[in-house]
Amino acid sequence: MYIKCWGSRGSTPVSGKNYLKYGGDTTCVEIRTKENDIIIVDAGTGIRRLGNQLVAEGIFRYHFIFTHAHWDHLMGFPFFKPLYFRKAELQMHRCPFHSKFVETVLSKVMAPPNFPVKYSNVKAKISYEPACPETFQIGSIMVTPIPLSHPNGGSGYKFEEDGKSFVFLTDNELGYVHPGGASRSEYLDFSAGADLLIHDGEYNDEEYEKHIEWGHSTYMDALDLALKAGAKKLGLFHINQERFDLEMDMIVEHCHHIINSKGQELDCFAVSGDMSFML
Repeated sequence: MYIKCWGSRGSTPVSGKNYLKYGGDTTCVEIRTKENDIIIVDAGTGIRRLGNQLVAEGIFRYHFIFTHAHWDHLMGFPFFKPLYFRKAELQMHRCPFHSKFVETVLSKVMAPPNFPVKYSNVKAKISYEPACPETFQIGSIMVTPIPLSHPNGGSGYKFEEDGKSFVFLTDNELGYVHPGGASRSEYLDFSAGADLLIHDGEYNDEEYEKHIEWGHSTYMDALDLALKAGAKKLGLFHINQERFDLEMDMIVEHCHHIINSKGQELDCFAVSGDMSFML
């Protein structure tokens, strides 16, 4: 399983000299199965660069999965270049939504006066799965959703292939259970033994006190979850839009200090906008 992050920034894209290391694009993650099926998770601004790469490779079939429908996870969709190729095929999975919610929310993103090209006029073939089952297969990867603890709901996911697992829990508040969300113990069970856990770590403890119920976790809570779950790698995600590279480096250093003080083994890092993994 090949995984690449094309955007890890939270809430809004950013730019400037203080954001070069971790990047400024919002959430978009690419997963490739061993048979080269393409899974795209979320359509933040990072999807623009991913689309350019896929067109350059001549790959035009993709599976789309969404974590939730907040703007920073959808705003890049109209700039996904394959939308404007007739040979492109997009298979939309309805998780975590119901009925025709995916069609509705994507069409709103491209509805006038928001964008000059209507959703109904894109050239790519777009089809929709009829439901969101408890688990489903995409090529050789098994996908298991779990409810996110986030305003308006959403889904995190576990991707499994050949005994390796990748757990993706962005926009997930471990310190507060939102309606429809899961408990910390459920996220612990879900993440147990993960080869790679990418989890929301937007706030430090002081920041979180001012943002309880906003739907995001502290990096300390994310680290605690990873250590208790026995994850092999932890990627801190949904990087705060105000967080400079140097500040993020200091957070990672603090995490390393805690891991070492506990005598445990965990590869902890902040996820940058071009980071890739092979599981």
